[in-house]
Amino acid sequence: MSLSLAVRDSSTMLRRNLLHARRYPSLTLNLLLTPIVLLLLFVYVFGDVMSAGIGGAGADRSAYIAYLVPGLLLMTIGSTTIGTAVSVSNDMTEGIIGRFRTMAIHRGSVLVGHVIGSVLQAVLSVVLVGAVAVAIGFRSTDATLLEWLAAFGLLVLFALALTWIAVGMGLISPNAEAASNNALPLIFLPLISSAFVPVDAMPGWFQPIAQYQPFTPAIETLRGLLLGTGIGHNGWLALAWCLALAALGYRWAKAVYDRDPS
Repeated sequence: MSLSLAVRDSSTMLRRNLLHARRYPSLTLNLLLTPIVLLLLFVYVFGDVMSAGIGGAGADRSAYIAYLVPGLLLMTIGSTTIGTAVSVSNDMTEGIIGRFRTMAIHRGSVLVGHVIGSVLQAVLSVVLVGAVAVAIGFRSTDATLLEWLAAFGLLVLFALALTWIAVGMGLISPNAEAASNNALPLIFLPLISSAFVPVDAMPGWFQPIAQYQPFTPAIETLRGLLLGTGIGHNGWLALAWCLALAALGYRWAKAVYDRDPS
């Protein structure tokens, strides 16, 4: 009975969050524009120069598109989850959470609805950015079906991990603006990862910052899966980061949500 109640209430909260996203699409669209603009900017403005610098030979824009897209897909997930932090913060500050606490619903269904809804939006956003990438020349001809499935699984798991972190950020934020600011590292970290240039091309003092963070192993794993190249130890590191962030975010969000309201 308890499990069926949790599923029923979580489904209700999921529908609620999807309806909110449909009625107020401007936030999602604004966050989605960031990776698309960066994709177009780096391909058409910096593409030839960047590809020549990375490859050490003549400019090859198509090669740089292949290098760039995996990082932009993960950056898209980070951008989308900022909307989650804002949505959770709005629920907390507008008093709806307080009303939910007094109702006979499963306590965790509110957070589960936010998380599942955000993951679905993140996957949809990744598909849209991926479609733009294909339209401007990205191809993944060397990846097998198994590698495609593994890539999709990594994207979903990464979205789940970042979403729980974003939920925690939203719960501790006093307003929507603070929630948006608190979640900015989810966009900033990809900028200092291997998304745009290899870690080896960065200054020596900066390489550990880019290397030892969650986005770089995830990007390298996704890049290897989509392009049919080796991923080395990055696959295990990416999986470890996803599980650790998901567990941390879940425990953090649950602890904050379960506090008695002041």
